[in-house]
Formats: sequence, C-alpha cells, structure tokens
Amino acid sequence: MSKTFIIGHQKPDTDSVVAALALEFLFNQQKSFGYQNAQAAIVDPINNETNYLLDRFKIPAPELITAQNIAQEDQVILVDHNEESQRLANLDPGQIVEIIDHHKANFNFSNPIYLNFKPWGSTTSIVYFMMQRFASKPIKPTQKLAALMLAAILSDTVGFKSSTTTKRDKDMTQELAGIAQISDLEQFTLDIFKAKSDLSSLTPQQLVKNDYKKFEFNRSTFIGQLETVQQAEILATQKQELLKAMQEVKQDENVELIFLAVTDVLKTNTKLLVADSESEAVAEKAFSETAQDGVIDIGPRLSRKKDIAPAIEQALKNISK
Repeated sequence: MSKTFIIGHQKPDTDSVVAALALEFLFNQQKSFGYQNAQAAIVDPINNETNYLLDRFKIPAPELITAQNIAQEDQVILVDHNEESQRLANLDPGQIVEIIDHHKANFNFSNPIYLNFKPWGSTTSIVYFMMQRFASKPIKPTQKLAALMLAAILSDTVGFKSSTTTKRDKDMTQELAGIAQISDLEQFTLDIFKAKSDLSSLTPQQLVKNDYKKFEFNRSTFIGQLETVQQAEILATQKQELLKAMQEVKQDENVELIFLAVTDVLKTNTKLLVADSESEAVAEKAFSETAQDGVIDIGPRLSRKKDIAPAIEQALKNISK
C-alpha cells in the first residue's frame, strides 16, 4: 500500500520535525485531505534541542529515511523548505505533491502541485492553522503534540524575538499552551534555549553543520547558525577552530561562500564568522560593518531567513552589477 511521506529539510530543526509530526496526525485524523498512510520522516539525525523535547514529552522521533525508502507509488510532502539544495538527496521531484513552508519560494516543477506558503514565524503555525480551518471540522492536537507544537513555534521565533514573529504566532502559542497545560511560557522558552545551547558534545565541523542551509544565489552559499546562550564563551574558546572547520566544510559541501551566525538568543545579538576573504567582502557589504579577525557583529539580526540570507543575496546582486 502506498504511503505519503512528510519530510523536512536536511539537518532538521525542531520546527521541521514537529511540523511533519503534526501533519501526520492531521492527515491520519482527517481523511478529507486525501493522503493515504501519512508518515512523518527525517533525512538527517535530529539535534539536541529536538531530542530533548521528544524525550520530555515521550514522543518517538520520525523514521530516518533515504530516497531508497520511498517507493515509486509513494507521494511526498515537503515541510519547512522548498529549495532543491535543502531536500532529501536523490528525491524524485515528480513524487512531490505539496509544499507547506514559511520561507521564500525558489523551485521549478514540471507539474502543478499544492502550495501552502505563509509569511509566519514557523511552519508549525501553518499546520495549526490547517487543523483549525482546513479540516472539515477543527482538529485538536493531543496534549503532548500541542506541547511539541508550542515548542516549535517558540524555537523558530526565538521566543518571539525574531523579526519573523507575527501576531498569529503569538496567538497560536497561547492556544497551544492551554491545550498542553503549560502555564509558564517564559520558563518553557528558557528550557528550550538551554537545550539548544548544549553543544558540548559536538566537534567544530559538527558545530558548523549543526543547523545550516545552502542557497543557490548567484554564488553557491552556505549559511550555518548556532543559537546559544554562550556566544561570548564560544567565540573566546573556539573561534579559530570554527574558522578552520568552516574552510573544511566549504570544500566538502562544494560551495563558494560560507558563513556561520553565532546568535545569542538572550542578548538578541548575532556575530557572523567569515572564514575567507571572499565571504568577508560579501558580508561587509551586506551588513555595512567591518570584520575584525574573522568576526562581524551584525547586531540584533536573529533570523537567517529574514535578516541574514536576504542581505547576503542582495549584496551578491550588487557586487555582480
């Protein structure tokens, strides 16, 4: 019997994993969507934050799959991404039937598909909206799933500090907090930040690739991000190792430019690491700041999607003129 795989992006974050789990629940609860045997899946191992949340609420992680696990008759729904460079490797684009995302669209398919894009703070917010509005009757998540969905929105909006945050995201967290029976959102957000900041077991290369996306601007670009409450400590003790690792990752990933955003989620500040002169020149133009020993302070820019990647893309366009 055919399946409908719901798949997030490479190096999945909490929003990518939880949006897939929430859609699996919705599609299997509400047959009017027309998807058979919906199954959430991941394409890379999950990170410390997501592991912490799944363990805390006792929800199994989605199955880790490759393209070989998807049969010819199966369908695929993409969540929290749409660009080919962020998809499961060797995925047949002809099997993609829908995309649900909150990022800028950048794709080209030979056949029409369903698209659900909204400029909200998380993909999980879109899924909760679908539960409320698109089902034949409102679908209420379980207490545990509501807690995960609440965490995903708080994580992706950096506790509402990100410029991507909308009023709808805030309203939805209040509703989900009620279902999840979580009354202290401030403490819950801090718990998420602490889990996100637990990077002690990772090598420099793993830190660079802990949370990244590749962009097909007019030059192939890698943008990694570390969201932490220990920005000063990381830069004081590991900066040179991270810069060296970035050079290695740049070669391994076959990209022309590489950046690593080290974001302090409590102080609302990002420092951008640049490991080579070309990336440094682009970053200086993008943010109108001067690099100091491989680091550019880009201020209260927290969102890779809205604050960092678009500025780099625009700088590249200006440089190419």
